[in-house]
Amino acid sequence: MSDDLKRNLDELEGHLARFVGRTLTHFVAGSADAGVSAATFSNTTPIDNSLINTVAAANAADVDRAVLAAQDAFPRWRQLAGGERRAVLHAVADGIEARAREIALLESYDTGQPIAFMSKAAIRGAENFRFYADKAPEATNGLSMPAQAHLNYSIRQPIGPVAVITPWNTPFMLSTWKIAPALAAGCTVVHKPAEWSPLTASLLAEICHDAGVPPGVLNTIHGTGEEAGRALTEHPGIKAIAFVGGSQTGREIMQQGAMTLKRVHFELGGKNPVIVFADADLDRALDAVTFMIYSLNGERCTASSRLLVESTIYEEFTQRVAARAESLVLGHPLDPNTEIGPLIHPEHLAKVLGYFEQARAEGADISVGGERSGDTGNFVKPTLFTNADNAMRISQEEIFGPVLTAIAFSDEADAVRLANDVPYGLAAYVWTGDSGRSHRVAHALDAGMIWLNSENNRHLPTPFGGMKASGIGRDGGDYSFDFYMETKNVCVALGTHAVPSLGR
Repeated sequence: MSDDLKRNLDELEGHLARFVGRTLTHFVAGSADAGVSAATFSNTTPIDNSLINTVAAANAADVDRAVLAAQDAFPRWRQLAGGERRAVLHAVADGIEARAREIALLESYDTGQPIAFMSKAAIRGAENFRFYADKAPEATNGLSMPAQAHLNYSIRQPIGPVAVITPWNTPFMLSTWKIAPALAAGCTVVHKPAEWSPLTASLLAEICHDAGVPPGVLNTIHGTGEEAGRALTEHPGIKAIAFVGGSQTGREIMQQGAMTLKRVHFELGGKNPVIVFADADLDRALDAVTFMIYSLNGERCTASSRLLVESTIYEEFTQRVAARAESLVLGHPLDPNTEIGPLIHPEHLAKVLGYFEQARAEGADISVGGERSGDTGNFVKPTLFTNADNAMRISQEEIFGPVLTAIAFSDEADAVRLANDVPYGLAAYVWTGDSGRSHRVAHALDAGMIWLNSENNRHLPTPFGGMKASGIGRDGGDYSFDFYMETKNVCVALGTHAVPSLGR
């Protein structure tokens, strides 16, 4: 055991003390809430699948209490001046930064994500709060649209209590990504984190409360999607649902919210292509390809999980990727040297392992990996499938692990055809030395986000979201306010137009 790993484990022990041997409760109306349901579920660490703690499992009555708290808090929060909300949200960001180390350690232990990446997750969460804190004063802004005899102007108003349902892969950062703009807009929130990674959601609720977010403005409930999630998405008091997760779950949530005509915002799955042309800077492309599939254990929606390589360089480039994959450091997520940690849960491990047999059955080659690592925990070796075609399941389905499928293409048109020939359309990456081609391909791709000669680089004012089965709506900048707010038009007559009359 390295000295750095030992120090991290020692520090983690102190932060875990508040969870071990106890049941993690909900947070409703400004305080911890055990709920009315007696049900609980187990939370384990993917390092060895040992028990961390138990977690309260909300039922419909618990969800109802959280929604009522959000409803009660909404009038006061929406009426708070944007400048005052800005001050509160900056205080939340301060609190996140003060507890960044605690958040990183707990999240790494809870999810299996390497501490090298989780150390930045809390800082990104603080940045999300600061960005939207500064936008809070302008949240209600609209447009002036004068006509010949009338003046039209628009304003925006918060939609009301909203549900935020977040995933398990980078739970803290993704929670802030949704919650910060909702609070800045003047909405109140009921947050349901994923049951496989519940710990840091409780920290966010505490931080918000300590920073001065009024009771009931942010409520956190734990539970399964089948019970707590469904009760939340069907609740008539919830006006909108922001969800990050799988495409099939998104379909189910849309059905559940349909009876109450809820607005939905979905960031769903992806089978994102990275297209490498022969004229690209291949050294930079190699770095980006390796990073965008094997970082975060491959458990990221924007992972470039399909590598499309021009046929003239296919063998050479895939061999270089294979060498990189073989050299990745697989290990304990709290070791700073670890690049690949364990997958989140045994069920997810079984899903990923199943694709190795699928690849063999379909006739692809497994150049690297293709097997579990060890017999303790949820470790899987970084994997590269080669000599694949786009019709294979390994090319069409989201695996959500450190698994890359490499496919050869002949020319620009073939690359675009292959890239678009999947149900998803979240992200795409293009590597080429031809600037004209980079833009032609970007315009032709069916994806909500395109990076040219770059890995995923997030700029908060830009729109984030996908097409097809990858989602509905956009996060980022003013796009988030379009979701969390209603736009109202006010038409004022200037007194000069003729008013139609009947029955005179």
